[in-house]
Amino acid sequence: MNVFSKFESELAVRPDDIDLYQHVHSTRYLDYVLAARFDQMERCYKMPMQTFAALGLGWYMSSATIHFRRPLGWGDRMVVRTWIEHFTETGCRVAFEIEKRPTGKRVCDGACDYSLVTLATGRATPLPEEIRAKYSI
Repeated sequence: MNVFSKFESELAVRPDDIDLYQHVHSTRYLDYVLAARFDQMERCYKMPMQTFAALGLGWYMSSATIHFRRPLGWGDRMVVRTWIEHFTETGCRVAFEIEKRPTGKRVCDGACDYSLVTLATGRATPLPEEIRAKYSI
């Protein structure tokens, strides 16, 4: 069984993240995961999304699961921790957890399935071995 590194990004709740009920709208949590992944792709894996685009490749999300534990509110800070859970022929599953700062209490956790696609066609393409190796740290 492969074990992959976990990486962290710290983010803050923005005023426009707040919904009618005065906490972060559920859709924003996926935005936080995406922002963390973009940061971590560049900072930790040394292969940012721009590199994929230059190769004519992109990542499409095919599914997402979120387990909500407690809400975030305006002004809260959080740590978004992500890691690759496993690879498939054409993509990977990225697991995540979000913790509130400074308490460290879990806000939510879950996973997103991604497929690597050729941008020109929008179709899934086999994951090149060099990309798998770069993301297998």
